[in-house]
Amino acid sequence: MVKVQEIPLNQIRRPLPRQNDPKKVEALMESIREIGQQEPIDVLEVEGQYYSFSGCHRYEACQRLGKETILARVRKAPKSVLMKHLA
Repeated sequence: MVKVQEIPLNQIRRPLPRQNDPKKVEALMESIREIGQQEPIDVLEVEGQYYSFSGCHRYEACQRLGKETILARVRKAPKSVLMKHLA
């Protein structure tokens, strides 16, 4: 089951480093400031911990705007699914 909810940014682990396009982050920051976050990021919930592997530009934009939470599509998953993302 997938549900959309606000999650504290500081509770989301991002185990894979990404290179973000600074222009895209700036554009998203402007959009989020004006109309709010429209598209949730995808998050895996594994044993009570949140992991995100996508939405890196939205994540950074919200972080740089000083937001405490981010809109996320949360899917509960076993540790085996997490391991496949890390492989």
